[in-house]
Amino acid sequence: MSETLKLAKDLISRNSVTPEDAGCQPLMIERLKAIGFEIENLRFEDVDNFWARRGTEGPLLAFAGHTDVVPTGPENEWKYPPFEPTIEGDLLYGRGAADMKGSLASMIIACENFIAKHPDHKGSIAFLITSDEEGPSINGTVKVVEHLEERHEKIDYCLVGEPSSTNKVGDIVKNGRRGSLNGKLLVKGVQGHVAYPHLATNPFHAASAALTELCAQSWDAGNEFFPPTTFQISNLNSGTGATNVIPGRLDVLFNFRYSTEVTQDELKKRVHGIFDKHKIDYSIEWNLSGEPFLTPQGELVSAVQKAVKKVMKYDPELSTSGGTSDGRFIAPTGAQVVELGPLNATIHKVDECVSVSDLDKLTEIYEVMLEELFV
Repeated sequence: MSETLKLAKDLISRNSVTPEDAGCQPLMIERLKAIGFEIENLRFEDVDNFWARRGTEGPLLAFAGHTDVVPTGPENEWKYPPFEPTIEGDLLYGRGAADMKGSLASMIIACENFIAKHPDHKGSIAFLITSDEEGPSINGTVKVVEHLEERHEKIDYCLVGEPSSTNKVGDIVKNGRRGSLNGKLLVKGVQGHVAYPHLATNPFHAASAALTELCAQSWDAGNEFFPPTTFQISNLNSGTGATNVIPGRLDVLFNFRYSTEVTQDELKKRVHGIFDKHKIDYSIEWNLSGEPFLTPQGELVSAVQKAVKKVMKYDPELSTSGGTSDGRFIAPTGAQVVELGPLNATIHKVDECVSVSDLDKLTEIYEVMLEELFV
């Protein structure tokens, strides 16, 4: 059993459903202290985080990740208990195996291996670890980054261990993410009897043309790195449950996943313009989950590409697909950010699992990346 697998199993065995850490971070801290990292525990509200750094000179590479996992759902639907890591063939089963305790184990072992070979490496290596990535994400990475910014400690390169791979480990490297903008729409009407529609105002009828127009909009054409911006209605609710009552309000939740070709302010302006044109009595509460970010090229992208090529014998594809990640909090500081982790086919699912051999390969990739940057 490899050191990566041993550590992954130890991490998976800890029931760290967000925002609980369940002892994962102390386990990681113990390993990092042993190889010369200085540790700073950073607890914000109910969330445990830590910042670990080895070295004082630049450039600074930070491994970023999270110890929290999503809830398991009904445990009797799992092939094996979700917090009892089990190996079947080449697969390691358990909640967090792919998202992202496997990556955390690979990061730690890669650093142990690298430092054993290069104890006097140039630059600095750090870990930014939270237990709030799968939750609200308000007391985790974003707070740690604010803390670092306040004292002018700058991350130059950041490797986020999110499961980025699709068919083979390292086949996809995320070098950016789309922005995510949420809208909570309230359309106001006047409740009444369906037999007397002239005495009521149906908010669904009033909003339907505007919603149809929003769904048909072309927001941008995307670019070399990003697909076109998309608009999706995720929840729509109206009515009392009775067939003879015109509802008095319509509630709609919608989301934009947007490229760098458009800004959140431009999207908001266009949405309001459409509703105003249709003369609807409405209000919208906006919530920004994250701005789009992109690392099109640079030392980090090059080092990761070379590492994948050396270990896996193929070139990775750069992509900005998928949801948001904590990279959205780190990129605005000026850091080069990429995401590289195991296959994402089973994340957040019953019977989440990861290939044992993939974890060992991921450890090698991380180690070679460190050599490309610091040797």
